[in-house]
Amino acid sequence: MNQPATLTVDAYFDLICPWCMIGKKHLETAIAWLGQAHPNVAVRVDWHSYPLLPATPPGGTPYRDFYLARLGGPEALAARQAQVCAAALDAGITLALDRIETFPSTLLAHRLVRHAVRQAGAGAAPALLDELFTRYFMHGENIGDPQVLRRAAAACGIALPETGANAGQPDLDWLPPLHDAEAPPLRAGFGVPHLVFNGTHSVSGARPPAVLLEAMQRALARAQQRATLAAG
Repeated sequence: MNQPATLTVDAYFDLICPWCMIGKKHLETAIAWLGQAHPNVAVRVDWHSYPLLPATPPGGTPYRDFYLARLGGPEALAARQAQVCAAALDAGITLALDRIETFPSTLLAHRLVRHAVRQAGAGAAPALLDELFTRYFMHGENIGDPQVLRRAAAACGIALPETGANAGQPDLDWLPPLHDAEAPPLRAGFGVPHLVFNGTHSVSGARPPAVLLEAMQRALARAQQRATLAAG
């Protein structure tokens, strides 16, 4: 099949969601498989910030207390954590949820991702996302803390200017705002991870790589059909 040269992926995510970390790994595996089957197809992934709980206090809230209240008790919490840890292991990821003390606000971290993309292009996002996911889900760091975010940026080679009143300070209030004309609209009932391929085929949840590959191939076939009709 004479497929188009580019597959676009719009990936909606939040940094407090372990399923997004798992979904990112599955997406990378599916893209690698697609490259083996169709080496002529270039894939572009655009990561869209989608904070699930934007009203979380800037300093965060106690992690265990948050989930006990949200899930209804210790047994439900243990069951949910066992489920997500098992799914992560299937993706080659070992979570350390017992290390997490603070359920963070992710707004500042999302703004940092936006800054990285503006500074270095879309290719800067994957490494920073991996760094932030790792710091939170494996090391238990509070990714709502500006000092943690500065260390994450430095680890990824992302320049953060320290000039004027903010020189030498951890404050990151100067980062570009998240919800402006470039940000995707928030919709009730919308969950993450959520992937849209070529604007026509979408997949919600941390689905296995084979499911994502099938959606990619369908999106490519749909685009080819459209191109053929337009040329005819």
